[in-house]
Amino acid sequence: MEIVLNGEVHAAPDRCTVVELLESLRIDPAKVAVELNGEIVRKAAWAETRVEPGARLEIVQFVGGG
Repeated sequence: MEIVLNGEVHAAPDRCTVVELLESLRIDPAKVAVELNGEIVRKAAWAETRVEPGARLEIVQFVGGG
């Protein structure tokens, strides 16, 4: 299915959850925040939250530094 990920059209597994999407992208879930269709998704809900075709996601990675 097609989704919009960080402003770009991207292919994703059909009807995947947020966790499954992160796994398919090889993104460490411990280091990101996820917004789905304009709303932040709590980490506790990632396993139950389905990503539908055409969904708009923003995935922001935390970067440490000093």
